[in-house]
Amino acid sequence: MAKITGLGGVFYVAKDPKATRQWYSEILGIDGEYGPQLNWSEEKGEKPYSLISHFSDGEYLKPSNSGFMINLRVDDLDEFVAQLKAKNVEILGHVDEGYGKFAWIMDPNDVKIELWQQIMAPD
Repeated sequence: MAKITGLGGVFYVAKDPKATRQWYSEILGIDGEYGPQLNWSEEKGEKPYSLISHFSDGEYLKPSNSGFMINLRVDDLDEFVAQLKAKNVEILGHVDEGYGKFAWIMDPNDVKIELWQQIMAPD
């Protein structure tokens, strides 16, 4: 039986697509032939996954006025946040929920980006 195997991408209208691609490359370090491209791989024995999550209102997406948010996995959130700060990127928040660490930033189009480091429970 055929099944969905992962997130294929996030698509949205950007004020300046070329500048947006450049921001994703320079600030987040992801690029590709057609725009930012993520190639999933095993991280520290974890099985990477993507999630489609639904909210009843847009409160979690604020301060963005957009109807969606992009969640990106990172392998070391604390180090990545330090790199972003060195690039003068505003960190909207940073929290450790036990099952994962999260931080939030905005892209040049006011789309909220959630950075996530999965924390695996000890065996």
